[in-house]
Amino acid sequence: MTQAGLPAEPTVSFPRLYARTRRFTLGAPRAFQISPDGERVAFLRSPAGDDPQTCLWQLDLDRGAERIVADPRTLGGADEDLPPEERARRERLRETAGGIVAYACDRDLRRAVFPLSGRVYLADLAGGAEPRLLETAGPVGTVIDPRLDPTGTRMAYVSAGALHVLELDGGADRALAEPDGPEVTWGLAEFIAAEEMDRYRGYWWAPDGRSLLVARVDEEPVPRRYIADPANPDREPNVVAYPAAGTTNAEVTLWIVDLGGNRTRVPWNNIAYEYLVTAAWDDSGPRAVVQTRDQRHTQILEIDPASGACGVLREDHDPVWLDVVPGVPGFTASGELVWTADSEDTKRLVVGDAPVTPPGLQVDGVLDIDGDTVLFAATREPTELHLWTYGPDGLHALTDEPGVHVGRRTGGTTVVAAQALDHDGTVVHVLRGAPGAEERVARITSHAATPPLTPKVELLRSGEREIRTALLLPEDHDPDAGPLPVLLDPYGGPHAQRVRAARRAFLESQWFANQGYAVVVADGRGTPLRGPAWDRAVRGDLLTPVLEDQIAALEATARSRPGLLDLTRVGIRGWSFGGYLAAAAVLRHPDVFHAAVAGAPVTEQELYDTHYTERYLGHPEEEPDNYARCSLLPDAPKLSRPLLLIHGLADDNVLVAHTLRLSSALLAAGRPHTVLPLSGVTHMTPQEVVAENLLLLQVDFLAKALEAPAP
Repeated sequence: MTQAGLPAEPTVSFPRLYARTRRFTLGAPRAFQISPDGERVAFLRSPAGDDPQTCLWQLDLDRGAERIVADPRTLGGADEDLPPEERARRERLRETAGGIVAYACDRDLRRAVFPLSGRVYLADLAGGAEPRLLETAGPVGTVIDPRLDPTGTRMAYVSAGALHVLELDGGADRALAEPDGPEVTWGLAEFIAAEEMDRYRGYWWAPDGRSLLVARVDEEPVPRRYIADPANPDREPNVVAYPAAGTTNAEVTLWIVDLGGNRTRVPWNNIAYEYLVTAAWDDSGPRAVVQTRDQRHTQILEIDPASGACGVLREDHDPVWLDVVPGVPGFTASGELVWTADSEDTKRLVVGDAPVTPPGLQVDGVLDIDGDTVLFAATREPTELHLWTYGPDGLHALTDEPGVHVGRRTGGTTVVAAQALDHDGTVVHVLRGAPGAEERVARITSHAATPPLTPKVELLRSGEREIRTALLLPEDHDPDAGPLPVLLDPYGGPHAQRVRAARRAFLESQWFANQGYAVVVADGRGTPLRGPAWDRAVRGDLLTPVLEDQIAALEATARSRPGLLDLTRVGIRGWSFGGYLAAAAVLRHPDVFHAAVAGAPVTEQELYDTHYTERYLGHPEEEPDNYARCSLLPDAPKLSRPLLLIHGLADDNVLVAHTLRLSSALLAAGRPHTVLPLSGVTHMTPQEVVAENLLLLQVDFLAKALEAPAP
C-alpha cells in the first residue's frame, strides 16, 4: 500500500513505518503562532511523512497561501550536531524530529529566530527575505533557546550557561549574566522543571525589550548520577544532576536583569517555596508562581520591575496537592486574573475572583488569552478534549464533535487541531469570528503518512467505577474462531491517558491486535480529566488502586463479551509507568496475568525524581511505608510468569538502575527472567531500527509465553 507523503514501498512493515514516521507525527503541522491582526499563522511542519527535517512555514489568510519560511537543508542543518543542553531539552520535550523544532517570534510576528546545530538564524515572517545566520559571541555551536524581545530589535540566548543579548541590526553581543559557580546557569530550566512542571525556559523578556526576568539555577547541591555506555567503555560516563526523591533540589532564584547587566534579585522565600513553577512578563508586569516542596501551597507573586520586590497576588492551599496547570496565570486585557481552582470535584476556570465554568467541566489548561477572551481546553468526558472560550459574551463551546482538540487564538483568529476516531492524523482548521460565531476560513495541510491499518476501537465504561476502556480486535477477526488471547496495553499512571477518542492513539495497539490478540487499554484511578478525587485516589499508593483498575477493566470487558477473551492467556505490556505496572502485574497477580513486557519500569520509587514522586508518596523520610508498598524488589521471589525487562542504558529519566536492581533481586531469588539492554538508547526510542525491532521482539516473546493456556 502506498502511504500518503511516502514513496511506494510495498514490503515495508508496520513497525518499520511506525518508527520511520515517528509514530505518524512527521508531516503534521504544529507549534502554531498567530499575528496580532489574525492575518498570518506561523507553524512547523516537515515536508513529508517520513522526513524528520522540520521546516518553518507561514499561512497568509488574505491570500490563502502557505509558504516555507525556512528549510534546514538550505541552511546546512540537515546533519545536526546538537549541544548537550539541546539534546537534554529535546529529551525532556520528547521531541523526536529534527531540523527546526522550536522558534520564537516578536510581538507582531514579523521576525522569528530558531536554532540549528547550536547556531541561530533570523527569519523574515512579514516580508520574504531568506533567513540569515546571526553571529553570536559564545563558542560556536552552543546557542540554546534563542528568543526575540517583543519589539523584535534584539535577541537573548544562552551559551555555556551564560545569558547573552544580541542587537539584531548591527549592535553588539554581550553577556548579561555569566555563571558565578561551576554548576550555575542563567536562563535555563533545571531538570525537574522541564521533566515534571512543563517549564522549558528560564528567562522572560519585558514588553519594552529593555529588561528580562531570569532564573539562576545552582545545581551544586543536587546528587549526581553517572550514566555509562558499557558498549563503549572508553567513553566517560554522562554526569547528570538528578534530584531523586528525598534528596536536594537545585537552588533556583529569580532576578531582574537590564541591558546593562545590572541584576536585582526577586526576594521570594525560595527555602519555603523551593519550586519555581512558571514565570511571565507582560503588560501587567512580571510575575511568578512558586510552590512548596510538598506541593500543598502555591503563591502567585507580583514583582516590582524596578526594585524586584514581590507581593502575593493569590495564595492557594490543598491538603493533598495542587496541580500545575498549563497556561496560567494570565490576565485579560481588562486586568482580570485568569487561574484555575478545584471545587465540587472539578477543576474550574477562574476569571477575576470566581469560577466561570460549571461543575463537571474539567479544565485541562488555558491555551491563549485574546483581549478579554480566554481560550481553554476542557471536557466532561475524559476520552475527549474540547475547546471553549470565556469572555464578555459568556461561555461557549468551540468544538463538540467527539475527538481530542487543541488550539491557539489571537486577533480573533483561532487555529483548531483535531484528532478523532473517524479520521487519520490531525486535521487543522483556521476559524475567524466572534466567540460563538466562528467560521472556518482555511485548512492547514498535513503531510503526515496514512497508516496502513485502521484501528477498530470500541470504547467502554468498565465496572462500577466506569473505567474508560478501549477494546481492539484483529482487523480480520472471525467471531466464530473462538476466544482470543488477551493483551493489556496500559500506561495507567498520572499525567497521561491512553484511552482517547483519537485514532492515532491506538495504532500500536491495533497492530498488536492484528497479531491475534484482543487488546484491552484502560485508564484507571490517577489518570487525568476525571476530577480531583479520581486523580488523588493514588495518594500514598501508586500501585494498588491502579493495578486493581486494570484487573477490573479486564474482567468487565470479558463479561461484556462472553466467549471472546481467553482469560487463561493474558499478557500485559507497557513503558515507563506502564512498564512498572506490567512488571507489578505478573509479580503480584500471577493468577490474572501470565506474561509481561516491562519497558523502562520504575521499580523503586526512591530512585525517581522529587517533584513527581513526592507529590504522590510524600517525602521518603516522613512516609517510608508509602515507598515500601510501591517497591517491586520485595516481590521478586513471587515471580512465576515470563517477564521481559527492556531498558535504555542512556536513560536519564528512569535510570537503568531500576531494571538492574529488579533483575538482581530476581536472580537472587532464583527466578528466571529476560533482560534486554538497549545501548545508547534514552527513555525515548527514536532510532528506526531499534523501535521497529522492539515491537517485533515483544510480539515474539508474548507469542511464546502465551502459546498454551496458563496453568
